[in-house]
Amino acid sequence: QVKLMESGGGSVEAGGFLRLSCSGPGYTSDTDCMAWFRQAPGKGREEVARINRGGTTTYGDSVKGRFTISRETANNTLYLEMNTLKPEDTALYSCAASFPFYYRGCEGFPTWGQGTQVTVSS
Repeated sequence: QVKLMESGGGSVEAGGFLRLSCSGPGYTSDTDCMAWFRQAPGKGREEVARINRGGTTTYGDSVKGRFTISRETANNTLYLEMNTLKPEDTALYSCAASFPFYYRGCEGFPTWGQGTQVTVSS
């Protein structure tokens, strides 16, 4: 069963823009944190950004000032706006949902999407 589904990936040139979306039954009103992760070939998974129920956002150092995470609570959809893309941003981007706020909350992310590929050419 697909719990989360991402969309919006693609191929762009350096300096370009993409907007990723994520939704699905795994993202509920009880979800404490939602996050975007990425994994490039041959590298470990990296947390790109997260947003909690209160709307507080945090970003990885490599994307600060270029990426923006947001959400629409009315339909439980998560977004990632990616500006000034660089070749090093090339990766599989996945969204993830944390535990519910009443149980462990943002301690971990048990629910994942399958990912959407982002490729940035120089």
